Amino acid sequence: MTSPLDTKSDEALVEAWKRGQLAAFDVLYARYERPLFGFLVRQLSGDRAEAEDVLHQTFLSVLREAKSRDIVRVKSLFFEVARNACANRRRTLQRGEAVPKDESGTAAPPDELLMKHQASAQLRRALEKLPTTLNEVWSLRAAGLSYDEVAKTLGLPLGTVKSRLHEVVTRLREELRNGLH
Repeated sequence: MTSPLDTKSDEALVEAWKRGQLAAFDVLYARYERPLFGFLVRQLSGDRAEAEDVLHQTFLSVLREAKSRDIVRVKSLFFEVARNACANRRRTLQRGEAVPKDESGTAAPPDELLMKHQASAQLRRALEKLPTTLNEVWSLRAAGLSYDEVAKTLGLPLGTVKSRLHEVVTRLREELRNGLH
């Protein structure tokens, strides 16, 4: 079932929410939950529980910020807030708190699924070896942001974003090639 709010821009939804239309928040949540969650999982080394916590923090932070000022680029703001929340979470965890890792808990998969899982694990390990500056660019792009949106979110020139993405691809290709031998 669609609502008239579904066709509104992100900025119009924020304004509607500020005027008391709570359903506007639901539309924003539906738009950004999946891309933000995917970004957060990648940023937090696959830890889905941590990503879910940070996702909720992100939405609350954006809503708090929207109350106090006009929001021009909602999508960029969501990813900027998520990025900062990840950095804060990583700092907290580096101070000694353990990060629980949740594996699927399912029985041994068939050969095809096992190979896919191994390839996915190899890619995840390769991504974890990237410096934070490259991993952020990759994660934002993988979350569906355009090059321009990545640049705005990170406060970088467009050319820098493109060169970092090229560097990511080069490093991943090399890392994966080395992992196959």
